[in-house]
Amino acid sequence: MNAFRKYWYVVAQSDDLRDAPLAAVVLGESIVVWRQHDGQPVAMADRCLHRLARLSSGRISGGVLQCGYHGWCYDGSGRVCRVPSAGSDEGRRRPRRSLPFASCECDGYVYVRLDPESGALDDAAPLPMPHWNEPGWGHVRLVNRFAGNVADCIENFIDVPHTAFVHRGVFRDSRGERIQATVVRSAGRVHVRYRGEQSNLGPWTWFLNPRRTPVEHEDNYIRPNITCVRYRLSNGYGFVITSQAVPIDERNTLVYTDLAYRFGRFTRFAAPFVRRAGQKVIDQDLAILAEQGEVIAAHGRRFSVSPPDLIHLCVEDIRRAIARGDDPQCLPDKTFDIEFFV
Repeated sequence: MNAFRKYWYVVAQSDDLRDAPLAAVVLGESIVVWRQHDGQPVAMADRCLHRLARLSSGRISGGVLQCGYHGWCYDGSGRVCRVPSAGSDEGRRRPRRSLPFASCECDGYVYVRLDPESGALDDAAPLPMPHWNEPGWGHVRLVNRFAGNVADCIENFIDVPHTAFVHRGVFRDSRGERIQATVVRSAGRVHVRYRGEQSNLGPWTWFLNPRRTPVEHEDNYIRPNITCVRYRLSNGYGFVITSQAVPIDERNTLVYTDLAYRFGRFTRFAAPFVRRAGQKVIDQDLAILAEQGEVIAAHGRRFSVSPPDLIHLCVEDIRRAIARGDDPQCLPDKTFDIEFFV
């Protein structure tokens, strides 16, 4: 998993980072996140240099992070700036430092990058959240822990056929509707544009698309851990689902889901309905991915492939390239059409 350390990952929501340190785990690395005196976020290894207590169980005092075991204090650069038991002699000792991870803040999220030598990838992430604070758009944010790895989560988030079964009666039903799609893998990303969708949007079809006009639907995979699903309707309505899958370890993934929506004059009233419907869909995915993970743990990852799964193979190619230490943007471009039924 070391090759994935060069990318940005969410470690906290901005509003959750206030007067106390927070604990996070990314790629097996335990991290403490806190705000220094100027309000900037700081991310460090969640262990004190003294006796390896967790810094996240300490407190923020005077703009520095204080360990809860013996009171050692760290400033925003990770330098030990005070050791209470040493008194005034501490200033004459050899400097001690816990090197912080690169961190930044964007659209209400705090991000961290574990690899300090990856400045060239700054243009790849963090991804600005679609329609964040944009007039006419509403926004709901959900956080869930999946019992599955990042690859399985990504596959689920941009997989259309499962929605007719896992989310039956909530989002889609199995109707045998013919769907065509063009898949493009380019520059380390995967873009899928679907054709043929009209009325199979679950019980909300009467509101979202009452005239049963063609639906514009596209799925996007953005390396290494982000998916973005867009729906545009002829009445001007639309919604975007952006999921950032943060790897805790090989078996667990924390997913931050942003639901942006535009429903005309109903937008300002829609948040509780969007939140409830979004979480219901996610709860169903949580259950099926936990079940899948149990079977994979017992029997391995021997999958069969149907036409829609060719999308997932493109994603796997990109993630394998990253794991090898290769630049996924150097993979040859690929474009193809698929057809399936939902």
